[in-house]
Amino acid sequence: MRYAIISDIHSNLEAFDAVEKDLQKEGADKIFFLGDVVGYGPNPNECIERLRELTDIVVAGNHDYAVIGYTDISYFNKYAKAAIEWTEMKLKAENAEYLKRMPLVTPEIENMTLVHATPNKPHEWNYITTLFDALENFNFFKQQICFIGHSHQPVIIALGNDKRCYVERGESVAITADARYIINIGSVGQPRDGNPDSAYAIYDTDEKSVRIKRLSYDIKKVQAKMRDERLPAYLIHRLEEGL
Repeated sequence: MRYAIISDIHSNLEAFDAVEKDLQKEGADKIFFLGDVVGYGPNPNECIERLRELTDIVVAGNHDYAVIGYTDISYFNKYAKAAIEWTEMKLKAENAEYLKRMPLVTPEIENMTLVHATPNKPHEWNYITTLFDALENFNFFKQQICFIGHSHQPVIIALGNDKRCYVERGESVAITADARYIINIGSVGQPRDGNPDSAYAIYDTDEKSVRIKRLSYDIKKVQAKMRDERLPAYLIHRLEEGL
């Protein structure tokens, strides 16, 4: 099986378009989504409607739950809050209902767990930013691999038989039987690793490998839409910097 795993679209239709076209070339058997279809960007309804057509399994992100009142936004920065408030005004009722049906964590899928933020207390929207964070979170899922998003920074962290965590390097990583993995697949619509290109993952269970793919898209078109909607200038600028 070939699984495509996408996350953090953030209402960026142009980025989503680029990823969808690449998915067609990849010929994935199933497509999973790890949360945050909305927030920041100018096309929340279009992205939700595309997601509904395209994906097999989805989980919720903090921005998805924020826009429907399921999570507190007091900890959001002022730019994220402004985007959430704008999205609330624009969101169609049927799309809001779709967000309400999104679970926080998937049931077991073969050897995978899917969650937006962390397997430990997923509702708290914490981050895995260090090997210590990863080591703690390995205790909160049983499967070999946990796929996550949330930080918008792709990284593959492995746990060996010696119970030590380490970062796997390279665009394609072999999944070995003697290790477990937490894999952050990055962001479709809001990359923040210094590279503005969209990111998503292909997990091939026959080849036993995970690839993180990067794709360019029409950033200036998205930025023009954001200006038209008077979304915060900071959010507009950061897209081209990948920050």
